[in-house]
Amino acid sequence: MKVALAQINTIVGDISGNCEKVLHGLRRAVGEGAEVVVFPELALFGYPPKDLVYRKTLLDRNIESLAHVAQACVNITALIGFVQRDPSETGKGIRNAAAVCRGGKVEAVYAKMLLPTYDVFDEARYFDPGVEPLTFEQRSRGRTHVVGVTICEDLWNNTQFEGRAVYGVDPIKLTSSRGANLFVNLSASPYRAGVNAEREALFSTQVKALGVPLVYVNQVGGHDDLLFDGASLVMNARGETVARAKAFAEDFLIVEAPEGSGRLEPYPDRIESIRQALMLGLRDYLHKCGFDSVLIGLSGGIDSALVAVLAADALGPDHVYGVAMPSRYSSVHSLEDAERLAENLGIHFQVVSIKDAHRVMEQSVEPVFAEAPPGSTTLAEENLQARIRGNILMALSNKFGRLVLATGNKSEWAVGYCTLYGDMCGGLAVLSDVPKSAVYELARHINTLTGYDRIPDRVLTKAPSAELRENQTDQDTLPPYDILDAILEAYVEREASIEEVIAQGFDRAVVERVARMVDLSEYKRKQAPVGLKVTSRAFGTGRRMPIAARFG
Repeated sequence: MKVALAQINTIVGDISGNCEKVLHGLRRAVGEGAEVVVFPELALFGYPPKDLVYRKTLLDRNIESLAHVAQACVNITALIGFVQRDPSETGKGIRNAAAVCRGGKVEAVYAKMLLPTYDVFDEARYFDPGVEPLTFEQRSRGRTHVVGVTICEDLWNNTQFEGRAVYGVDPIKLTSSRGANLFVNLSASPYRAGVNAEREALFSTQVKALGVPLVYVNQVGGHDDLLFDGASLVMNARGETVARAKAFAEDFLIVEAPEGSGRLEPYPDRIESIRQALMLGLRDYLHKCGFDSVLIGLSGGIDSALVAVLAADALGPDHVYGVAMPSRYSSVHSLEDAERLAENLGIHFQVVSIKDAHRVMEQSVEPVFAEAPPGSTTLAEENLQARIRGNILMALSNKFGRLVLATGNKSEWAVGYCTLYGDMCGGLAVLSDVPKSAVYELARHINTLTGYDRIPDRVLTKAPSAELRENQTDQDTLPPYDILDAILEAYVEREASIEEVIAQGFDRAVVERVARMVDLSEYKRKQAPVGLKVTSRAFGTGRRMPIAARFG
C-alpha cells in the first residue's frame, strides 16, 4: 500500500491557508500514486490552537474546510486532523479529532483519547477525550489492511520514561485489539534537544511489543514559543525506522507500507538540531506575525553575535539590522568586534552612541539618587545604560517596523542577570532557553560549519561582560558558567531540591545563592518576550511559577 506522509507547516487559525496546504498535499499524493495520505494533528486548525477554539466562526470554518477537502478525496483515502464538535450533551463540546475521508465524504472520525496536561500542553482545558478506538479497512492490490488511527499523545502512554502508566487507558493496545495491522498516528509533537531519539525509542518499544508497523506524521514549524521538528517516519513491525522525512522543513514522503521502506533522512545531532530549531522558530515567528526584518543590539559579545548569525542565516542578511550603542564603559574591542561581525555576515550596521544620553540621565536623577543611604548599590546607575539602549531599539522598531530580538540567554534570565525594559526589550527572545555554555558551543559549531571565524575569535575568548561599569565581568556577580549551568539544569529542568543539587558535589553556599536568585527573578521572566523552547523545561508556558509566594 502506497502511503504519503504530508509533513506541513500550518498557521494557527489560518483555516483557509491550512486548507489550501492540505489540498495541495492531496493533489500531490494522487499525482504520485498514493492510496493513502496522512496529515498532522489539527492540520486544518493549526496546533496548538489555544483559546482560538472558543471562536465559533473558526470552528465552523474548520468543519466547512474539512467537508471541502473530503469532496476532493475521490481516488484516495486521506487522514486529516481537525477540531470536531462533540455530539454529546455534556463536556466542553469539542474534540481533537482525525477524519478518514474517502469516496468524496467524511467516512469516519476518531477523537483523541489521551489529552496531555503537562509541560506546555493544556488540552483538557479545551477538548473532551475520545472513548473508542477507530480502525478502517483499506484494500490495496488484493489485500485488506486494517488501519488503526491514533493522535499524538495516544502513542506516548508508556512506562519506559515515566516509570509508571500516565493514563488509565492505552489507545495503542485497544487499537491493536481491534485487529489493526498498521498504526497511523497524526501528531504535533514539539521539539526539544534529544527528543528524536527518545521518540523513536518509545515508538520502537510499543511497535515491537505488538508487532504492528507504524506511520507517524508530525507537523513542522514554529508556533510562538513551540518548535515542531517534523521528522515524520515509518517503522516496520520489528520497530526499525525504515523511512524518515526531513527535520525542521516541510517534506512529502512516499512509502510502501507496512513492509516497504523509503527515503531515510538523517536526523541532525544535538547541537545542529538546536541551531536548526532556533532558525526555524525565528523565521516562522517573524513571518507568521507579519514582519520582514529584525533589529539586534550588537554589543560585541557572544550572545548578540550568535543571535545575529542565526537571524542572518534564517532570514537572509539583508533583513537583519545591527545597532551598536557604546557607552563610556564600552571597550574599544567591543565596537570593533560588533563591526567585524556585521561585515562577516553582510548585515546592516549602525552606531548610535549613548554617552550623551547617559550623562543627561545621570544628571537628571543625581539629586534624587543623592538621598539614597551611603554605600547603596550602583545597580540603578548601571541599568540606566541598558534601559537607554532598550529605548533606542524600540524607537527604531517603531520607526521602521522591524522586530527587536532580545539577546539574553537562559543562564542570565534564570538568575535575573538582565535588565527589565533594557536588554530584555524585544518581540522575541531567541536564546532564552539556551544556557550560556550552549551559546558558546553553538558559536563554535557555526564557525566550524563555515570553515572560518564568522563570529570573531575574540568574541569567543574574551571574558563575558555587560560593560556597565569599569572592568566588569559576569563572574563578578555569577559563578563560572559551567558551574551555574549545571546547577540550573538540575534545579530548573529536573526540579531537583537544593539538597539533591548539593549532593551532586556543588558548594552549598553557591547552590543556595543560585536557587534564591532563580526564585526571586520570576517577576522579570513574567514580563519577558516570547522565547523559543529547545530544552525540556523552558521559562515559558510550560513553567508556571507564582511570583508572590514563600517557599524558600
